[in-house]
This record gives sequence, C-alpha cells and structure tokens, in this order.
Amino acid sequence: MTSREISAFAAEEERRVLSLKPVLAPAHGRYGDHPHQVYDSWPAEDPGAPLVLLLHGGYWRYDRMHLTPFASWLAKQGFSVLLPGFRRSGGAGGYPETFDDIARIVDTLPAGRPYVLAGHCSGGHLALWCAARALLPTDSPWHTTSLPTAVLALAPLTDLDATRRDRLSDDAALQLLGGPALFEERMPYVDPLTLLKGQGRTGVRTVLLHGAVDEEVPLSQFADYAAVDDDLDTVVLPGIGHYTLIEPDAPGAIAVADVMRRLAAEAAGVAEAAQASESESESESAKVAAVAVAEPQRP
Repeated sequence: MTSREISAFAAEEERRVLSLKPVLAPAHGRYGDHPHQVYDSWPAEDPGAPLVLLLHGGYWRYDRMHLTPFASWLAKQGFSVLLPGFRRSGGAGGYPETFDDIARIVDTLPAGRPYVLAGHCSGGHLALWCAARALLPTDSPWHTTSLPTAVLALAPLTDLDATRRDRLSDDAALQLLGGPALFEERMPYVDPLTLLKGQGRTGVRTVLLHGAVDEEVPLSQFADYAAVDDDLDTVVLPGIGHYTLIEPDAPGAIAVADVMRRLAAEAAGVAEAAQASESESESESAKVAAVAVAEPQRP
C-alpha cells in the first residue's frame, strides 16, 4: 500500500499472517504453457467434498504462496481446494493477460462440478469480476453465461476507480490496467462496480465478507458495492482486520469457512435440483416419443 500510517494492530496482523511458512500442496497441475499458469490442489478425503476455487490477493502483483497455509487449512475443514497462479502485474500479466488467465481458470478447472469461487483482496476483485462476466458486451472474449456457482469475496477491492484515487498499494490499479493513458478505456471491462451499475444483479449467489477494522481496503468499497448489487449478502465481522480472514484457526478464518460451507451446501442443492429437473424433462421427452411411435399412421 502507499506510505500511510496503520495501527500497531494492523501492522502486527499483517506481519504475523504474511510470515507464515508456505505449505506444499499434495498435488499440482497446469492449465496453460506459461510458468505462472499452474495450480495447487488439496483434495479432501471425501471425494464428494465441496470444491473451493481460491484466488489469492496481493494487488495483482504477488504470487499465491502466502495463501497456501489457508488453502491447506481449508482442506482440513472438509473442502477440496484449488489454488491457481496466474500472470501478474509487473511481469507477464496485467491487462489483458491476468483476466485471460482468470477466465480460463474458472472455465476449465472446476470441470463441471458446482463450486464456491472465493478470493481475498485483489483476488476478491477477480472473483466478483467472474460473477459479472455475463454483463460484459457479447463481443468481449471474456463474456460468458457459464458463471460460478457461488462467490465469496473476502475484503475485496470492488472499485478500481476508488483504488486508483486512493493510490492503494502504490498505484496498483494503474499498473494493472497499463497506466493512466489506458485506465479509463479498460476499466469498464474489468471493474465489478462499473459492470453492476444499471444492471443490479449478476445472477450469481454472492456473499461479501469484510472485517470491521480492516485498514487495508477502505470500508467505502464494501459499502459502495453493496449499494448496487440487489442480490448481495453482506457480512461484517466485528474486531476482525484484513489478514486474519486467511489466518488458519483465527476467528476470521473460522467465520469464512462457515460461510463457505453454507454456500457449498446451497450450490449442491441447486445442482441436484437442476439435475432432477433435467432428468424429469428427459423422461417426459421419452414418453412423448414413445407415444408418437405407438400411434398408428393414418392414411
């Protein structure tokens, strides 16, 4: 972030969580040829465990290693977890490569399973963007109507214009979109708040969760997004900051896992209902076809 003062509480929280030792995943995979197009996998013991696709934060610049302790902890809570890397700002990513990778991740890695797409900080921005892809112009390469089953945005950056205005993390939003000359042109395609204005809903079950004493992402971003999303559920955790949402065994992380569990159960119920409806429709079609075959042909 920019050189602004934060409390001793926030500084200690950040130091404690970001100094956790990375956890090696039991399985790994690739979704592309670039070295950053990889993912870590923590399969749950139960093959029917709910799937969580986790997008890391770091203002679109940093890698996923700081989130591996949380991903490993979630697996112990009964989730199957996928933690992908992607091309990032300041290197091979930014606009459009970061968004190309995120679109490919959500379009391929779940492999047809219902899942909760969760993201922290800038990862929350990317998760909310994925939920809004159906609102993009139909000629956009990122437009799709195949959306995440559910989204959980943890202390997300929801408003790129405000992120630029507040100069968060040394102008991270400007770097993401290629600098001041390109920012206004590109922002409408990748900003969740802009995409929602005038639409009011994405059609994706979404929960936005924020710590009440977060000093990293201004609470105004949380409130401004909630004001335009008609279907959004919001959760504010008293006494919780930015980083303890992803700190294993911390009260914030436990609350996050509880919400994930609820969203996963809802997603499974929706998937089962859709499958039952499809089976019923196929059965009715088969009956109609059988009757048609059985009817004698009239001369």
